[in-house]
Amino acid sequence: MTREEVFTLINDHLADELGVDRARIGEETRFREDLEADSLDLYTLVQELEDSYGVVMSDEQAAGIATVGMAIDFVLEHAPAAS
Repeated sequence: MTREEVFTLINDHLADELGVDRARIGEETRFREDLEADSLDLYTLVQELEDSYGVVMSDEQAAGIATVGMAIDFVLEHAPAAS
């Protein structure tokens, strides 16, 4: 999986869930401040990442992820290696 693939999944998810323009979302975009995402929005994003990439994210880890780029980094660092 590439950084671009993870970004695309996150971008598509946020655009669909929050009704925002995909062009508005970049790696520096902050979930709460820029997109006005609430706890439920972030929970569904975490579920999407776990289901799509096999990562496991604790509540504490999820709380520390503030930007799209941080979410991408987490997935790339914690996804199981492809066999």
